Amino acid sequence: MSWIDIGHIDDVPLRGARLVKTRLGCIAIFRTAEAELFAASNACPHKGGPLSEGIVHGQSVTCPLHNWVFDLNTGEARGADEGRITTYPVRLEGGRILLDARAITERSAA
Repeated sequence: MSWIDIGHIDDVPLRGARLVKTRLGCIAIFRTAEAELFAASNACPHKGGPLSEGIVHGQSVTCPLHNWVFDLNTGEARGADEGRITTYPVRLEGGRILLDARAITERSAA
């Protein structure tokens, strides 16, 4: 994998998110209360709600527009809702957040 340094862990608040702009559009970097990191598309598949403005709880995010809940591990909608957000490999190294550049490139070509 080819990793891109996108910032420091402290740039993302606990239970919050920050955006990374790519050719695919915006990718949200989520940080849980336990300081776990997840990366996923920022747009809710339902109505395009900005997931980075949603509520991060456990390993999930709730869309701020219509309360759809997505699992940040799989991208799958939870409960009665159906849909999926794209997730991306992300890791933490020495306090720096690294995003898998190849995953972004491969998905943009599809």
